[in-house]
Amino acid sequence: MAFGLKREELNQWKRNVQAGKIDFITHYWLDDRFPGCTTVTKVGCSDIEKLKEWGRKYHLDESWIDLKPEYPHFDLFGDYQWKILKSENRLEQLERFK
Repeated sequence: MAFGLKREELNQWKRNVQAGKIDFITHYWLDDRFPGCTTVTKVGCSDIEKLKEWGRKYHLDESWIDLKPEYPHFDLFGDYQWKILKSENRLEQLERFK
């Protein structure tokens, strides 16, 4: 279940992803398979090769890409999420959910 987003934030992420830009969106997230994780960051880009290349920079396996037809993305949570958002200067996305 995802919550904590404004509609315009989600729409902007979708537009950027569809335009072939690497973009990030973080939201509250609860999934019993991942205890202790309360947020997820979706890093999306419609250009799959560009997304794979971005993921290699962080040693993300390309098989982890969620191949949604319009919005392919990596789901980041836990240590990966924090380290990558820090590296990308996007920790504000996590800060708002504390």
